[in-house]
Amino acid sequence: MKKIVTSVCFLILTIGCKTDTSKADQTSKSESANQLTDGQLVDLVEKQTFKYFWEYAEPHSGMARERFFPDGNYPENDAHIVAVGGSGFGIMSIIAAMNQGYITKEAGIERLDKIADFLATADRFHGAWPHWLHGVTGKVIPFGQKDNGGDIVETAFLCEGLICVREYFKNGDAAEKSLAQKYDVLWKGVDFNWYTNKEQKLYWHWSPNYAWAMNFPLEGYNECLIAYVLASASPDHGINSSVYHDCWGRAGKIVTKNRKFGLPLYLKHNGAEEFGGPLFWTHYSYAGLDPHELSDRYADYWKMNTNQVKIDYEYCVKNPKKFKCYGPDYWGLTASYSINSEGTIGYDSKKGIGYNAHMPNNDQGVISPTAAISSIVYTPQESIAAMRNFYQNYNEELWGVAGFYDAHSCTAKASAKQYLAIDQGPMVVMIENYRSGLLWKLFMNAPEVKQGLLKLGFHSGKYSF
Repeated sequence: MKKIVTSVCFLILTIGCKTDTSKADQTSKSESANQLTDGQLVDLVEKQTFKYFWEYAEPHSGMARERFFPDGNYPENDAHIVAVGGSGFGIMSIIAAMNQGYITKEAGIERLDKIADFLATADRFHGAWPHWLHGVTGKVIPFGQKDNGGDIVETAFLCEGLICVREYFKNGDAAEKSLAQKYDVLWKGVDFNWYTNKEQKLYWHWSPNYAWAMNFPLEGYNECLIAYVLASASPDHGINSSVYHDCWGRAGKIVTKNRKFGLPLYLKHNGAEEFGGPLFWTHYSYAGLDPHELSDRYADYWKMNTNQVKIDYEYCVKNPKKFKCYGPDYWGLTASYSINSEGTIGYDSKKGIGYNAHMPNNDQGVISPTAAISSIVYTPQESIAAMRNFYQNYNEELWGVAGFYDAHSCTAKASAKQYLAIDQGPMVVMIENYRSGLLWKLFMNAPEVKQGLLKLGFHSGKYSF
């Protein structure tokens, strides 16, 4: 989850400048990249990025590590921190990998069964999982002092994946149906209604020690729409539609007439009303929720998301801060690791470096590959141009064992040569949706999802409701 908090401290690491390579080696890689068609390049990126959730998953649980450092230089115990929301994207990535033939169905079922058994015994709080779990013990790892209980947003991202697994296997053989049943039980066990605290609000957190002290209602607009969709869809623990309209919709005040670069934003983006927020807001909820022809009383979500991405793109092309390299094939601002002018990444509140929500109104000269690549469903031409540029011209700085590294700065001449589950996952999922639409089809055709959307006042021309 991309909560911008100062309580999460990452190890401070110094990342070196661009790796020296011979001209011959650079030429060889450039020629090799030039030989790839767009389709081959997209397939390569999806397949390599999937390795994050397959080869580099936390081994005991099968879940997605919160972060993966290829050099193994983790802070103490970090190698076993698993991300609940990131694992939701990872589960969807496994479905994508089976569909593309990167793994066999048998191998996918084995891993998904392992994950289901882990989740069934892991710590839950009124059905919701926490932000972080320990991959060996299944016990909660606090994301912050008071954030040591249920996280309904991370849980919603996970449930996107749980529902997709159920839908993918529900009509299969006996083993597949058994797996689908496990995933059905898991998602239906989330008590979304508890997280209203008997109010006209859906709250992000509840702690067994601090109760509702975090006091973070989910008011729109940001990345949290999917939490309301699933809270409405829950057959046994559903919320009233008025909670969505009163809290998320701010009693109608979520709507805006603001435009940027001639493009309407439609909804007020929290803390980013001029340009829109970081691009992960167009990815997380829409990993399963198909925005094509999807609308409610507030917005057309395809137009809104596409415009947010185009605004980010136009901002980077115009490059008002004159950062190096920004342009039509080097763009994409979202939350990720950050890099200061000396090429240092990590967390240091005094120096203002570390994890940062990059966006046009918080531009630090740091481009995150996940921003442009995960936007491929909205801006395929611009996203593939960025993908090709990253792979062909920044290969030494940006390409690693699990796809593109998390962040890059031409100004600092440095990369964050590390990975985050919540950045790798959307790339696999959105590339798959671009290629086949599979994950959208699975999620949107789930009967509870359709009913939940209708309950909130949504309509989909694509799915005929």
